[in-house]
Amino acid sequence: MSVPLTELQRLYAGTDDPWDFDGVYEQAKFAATADALSRDAYDAGFEIGCGNGALAQHLAPRCGRYVGMDAVERAIEAARRRVPEASFIRDLYPCPLPNEEFDLIVLSEFLYFLGAETIRDLAADIEGRWPTAELILVTYLGDTAHSLQGEETLAIFTDAATGHRFEPVRQETRYRIDRGLPK
Repeated sequence: MSVPLTELQRLYAGTDDPWDFDGVYEQAKFAATADALSRDAYDAGFEIGCGNGALAQHLAPRCGRYVGMDAVERAIEAARRRVPEASFIRDLYPCPLPNEEFDLIVLSEFLYFLGAETIRDLAADIEGRWPTAELILVTYLGDTAHSLQGEETLAIFTDAATGHRFEPVRQETRYRIDRGLPK
């Protein structure tokens, strides 16, 4: 079962930055995520669960086009202010994904908001729509306060995304970054 939209809206109720994305730890993680990319430039990137655009700020300059998706309107509004050259859409997965071509897909600390079956569906949707895209997965290693923990969700996704081979790129105490390239 996925986390309800009301819980996500509650997180953003009093702030545009409920996780202190502008803090030293998060900014270092975003820089490490950008360093994990295998190329200097991409035609188009798509980030599911983009929040307020703090990671997009690091990745969008490396993409000819960047699209972020989040379920919370307040987060999308903040992302548009933060990265005006990018496009942001409000939607909650499971939903139809954009009918555009992407060669970079980013899932940063997003999967544990979903249930196991929805994670499998997302992997199938991504591989069916963008089989040659590079996948970047950032996984929180602490207690998620959700039914699935970060490493569980990573295993579910990577097991389901059979058209990609995944390798760990970076491991820190609180997070890890994995990259999936087409087989």
